[in-house]
Amino acid sequence: MHELIRANDPVLLSFAESLMKDAGIHCFIADQGMSVLEGSLGMLPRRLLVDEDMADRARRILIDAGLGGELREKK
Repeated sequence: MHELIRANDPVLLSFAESLMKDAGIHCFIADQGMSVLEGSLGMLPRRLLVDEDMADRARRILIDAGLGGELREKK
């Protein structure tokens, strides 16, 4: 899977996840369970992951939605 966003902001991640679902792109928010270790303080970032073959399309959707500044560097 390809990491698109790494953030502590649950609203941002929820919005990005919603955009992916609306576009029919399977995505996964990784590291959500880490809140147990950190005491639910939101200090550890979560990661939005998509399938490699959908990464370019997902990236374009996020840019079009104004989230281009949140994207991880393209590898």
